[in-house]
Amino acid sequence: MRGFGITDAGKRRTENQDCFMLNLTEENEGSVFVVCDGMGGARAGDVASKLAAEAFMTFCQALLSMESEPLPEEVVAVAARQANVGLCQCSVDNPDCRGMGTTLVGGIYKSGRVALVNVGDSRAYLIKDSAIERVTTDHSLVEELVSHGALTREQARDHPRKNVVTRALGVDPNVAVDVYTLDFNPGELLILCSDGLSNTMTDGEILGLAMVFPEPETLCHELLGLALQRGAPDNVTAVAIAI
Repeated sequence: MRGFGITDAGKRRTENQDCFMLNLTEENEGSVFVVCDGMGGARAGDVASKLAAEAFMTFCQALLSMESEPLPEEVVAVAARQANVGLCQCSVDNPDCRGMGTTLVGGIYKSGRVALVNVGDSRAYLIKDSAIERVTTDHSLVEELVSHGALTREQARDHPRKNVVTRALGVDPNVAVDVYTLDFNPGELLILCSDGLSNTMTDGEILGLAMVFPEPETLCHELLGLALQRGAPDNVTAVAIAI
């Protein structure tokens, strides 16, 4: 397994509130990865994303080491919820952190499959057979409008409220999480990213770069380069993983 991640404040932000973490084990089994995007207008967004990513990694690794061997789908769901509890408590204990929040998309690779969890509008993509699949569904206002037929995908890309999320960690102690499982095989690519990347290019453009630059490190640099070339109004984070 090969993996690489990259993050940048972008062209207009002075602070980077994105955070990513990777722990790829030598035997691949139980490898963990996560991307978090601190809520833009909220206080301590950078603290929220870092705390959530660290908590997710810690809980995943702890749960995976249990003798009972819980299912990966259960592990990622519990880890995300525990990260949320930690953020909510931090907001209560620290006045400077009240109102903070973050998205989270993260996963575990085990036995040829990936279990993913998602809260917010950071995304996971799977690239295989020269096609790209958006695995996760955004928890955002524009995604709801698209699902109800009020907006087309093209209209959603330029909607003035496209950055409004409807679900995030740190906001409610009882956050709902979405869990996905998928096969992950040699020759395929898994991409996790914040909306600072997905808002600057189409899914087809991400696929095009992946076809030309399949190595994770090179692909991440190319994705970031294109986002910056297009102005990168938000923080940009990309993680790419291949077997």
